[in-house]
Amino acid sequence: MARLREFYTKEVIPALMNEYKFKNKLEVPKLSKIVLNMGLSDAKENIKVIDVATKQLSAVTGQKPIVTRAKKSISNFKIREGMPIGCKVTLRGNMMYEFLDRLINVAIPRIRDFRGVPRNSFDGRGNYTLGLKEQTIFPEIDYDKIDKVRGMDVTIVTTAKNDEQAEKLLGLFGMPYREK
Repeated sequence: MARLREFYTKEVIPALMNEYKFKNKLEVPKLSKIVLNMGLSDAKENIKVIDVATKQLSAVTGQKPIVTRAKKSISNFKIREGMPIGCKVTLRGNMMYEFLDRLINVAIPRIRDFRGVPRNSFDGRGNYTLGLKEQTIFPEIDYDKIDKVRGMDVTIVTTAKNDEQAEKLLGLFGMPYREK
């Protein structure tokens, strides 16, 4: 069992049950999935960018990403329908908890001039989206082998009914929020 999943069952569930007066353990918010998305605008000129990005994303997550393709042609962006424009990974189960553990304890502290993640990135339904400016904060990526610094979006999907419960859940996991 993942270390963070064990922490969730032993520490987080009782803390949230006491705070929100839940009667059943199944009412307590939990993580559903984590989605990592990497948009690749330069893939329209050089298709090999997709291969490099998928290797980096699979090194970070331990799971093979899928290539996302354009749904419509957009002439202003020189994109045709069906062109590869990014890659994404959906993590669930133990892989999700392992990734969140590495994100909170290893990757986020390596961000330059880090003052905390913003509290206003919740979507109103208890999901949190975090934008990372560079993939080099993950120790799995070798800095000498990257061709270009790319960012990614990390979306943490929870079963929380509102943003307050989701913020408390991620705070108990150790998410370093910015001071108000």
